[in-house]
Amino acid sequence: MIKKIAVLTSGGDSPGMNSAIQSIVRIAYNKNIKVVGILNGYLGLCQNNMITLNKNNTSNILNRGGTILGTARYLKFYKKENREIAIKNMKKKGINALIVIGGNGTYTGAYKLYKMNFPCIGIPGTIDNDIYGTDYTIGYSTALETVVQAMDKIRDTSCSHQRISIIEIMGRNCGDLTLFAAIASGCEFIIIPEIPYNEEKLIFNIKKNIKLGNKNAIIAITEKICNVKKLAKKIEKKINKETRSTILGHIQRGGSPVSFDRILAFKMSLLAIKLLLKKQFGQCIGIKNNKIIHYDLKHFSKSKHKKLKKKLIQLVSNLY
Repeated sequence: MIKKIAVLTSGGDSPGMNSAIQSIVRIAYNKNIKVVGILNGYLGLCQNNMITLNKNNTSNILNRGGTILGTARYLKFYKKENREIAIKNMKKKGINALIVIGGNGTYTGAYKLYKMNFPCIGIPGTIDNDIYGTDYTIGYSTALETVVQAMDKIRDTSCSHQRISIIEIMGRNCGDLTLFAAIASGCEFIIIPEIPYNEEKLIFNIKKNIKLGNKNAIIAITEKICNVKKLAKKIEKKINKETRSTILGHIQRGGSPVSFDRILAFKMSLLAIKLLLKKQFGQCIGIKNNKIIHYDLKHFSKSKHKKLKKKLIQLVSNLY
C-alpha cells in the first residue's frame, strides 16, 4: 500500500515544475500520503539528500519558475550499483514509490528503477516538447511565450535598422519550439532539425526576399544545427546586408509558468497519484487531443523520440 512517495526533478528545468510539485503534495496529502522531496535529481537520490514536503512549504511555489528541489544531470545513475544505493536510501525512509518530473533522460532513469522493481511514474517537464507520446510537456507553453516576446522585440530593432536577424532557439533534436514561435512571430525563414538544412538555398531565398522589396528578415533556427555567428557573417558577406545573430539561451527556461502549464501540471499530477493508488507502476503521463493519458515507460528504453507531423513539415517546407 502506498503510504509515502518521493518526487524529484531532473535534467533541464522548465516553468511549471514547481506547479507539479505543489499539485503532487496537495493531492497526495488529500489521500493521506506523505511526500518527500529529493534534492538535485538522481544525484540527490544517491546522496540521500531529501526533505519533507507539505502544504506549508509548497504553498507559494505555484507561480515560480525553475524548481525548488533543484536539478542535475547525473550520468552515473545509469550504473546499477548507484541505482541500488538510490533504492536503498528510499526504502530506509519508508518511501513506497517515486514520481519523476523531467525529459527523456529522466524517464530513462525512472524506467531503469522500475525494472529493478521500484514503483515509478513519469511526468513530462521540458521546454523542448520532445517527449514521445504527449502533445505537450510542462513548460513548453511558457517557453513559447517567452521566445515569441523576445522575437517580437528583435523584429522591432531589425525593422529599424533594416537588417537580417538570426535567432537561435532551444529544442535540441526537436523543432517544435522554433517552428511555432516562428509562425507566431511571423518569421520569414525557419530552420528546424526535421527539415534538411541547405545553406545555399537559404541565402538564395534571402536574396529573393530582398528583391521583392523586403528590407529586413527574421531567421528562426533550432540550436545545434549550425554556428549562427558564422552564418550571420557569411550572409552579410554574400548579400552585403547587415546581419546579426541572437542566441536566446537559458532565458527560455525561466519565468513564471503560464496558466496552461499550471493547469497541465495539476491534471498530470492527479493522474500520477491515481495510478500509484491503483498500483499501475512504470507509467508516464501525457496529453493527447486534450485528454490526459498514460503509457508505458518502456518506450524510453528504445530511444523513441517525438516527431513532428508529416503534414506540418510539408506545410512549412512549402511556405518557408
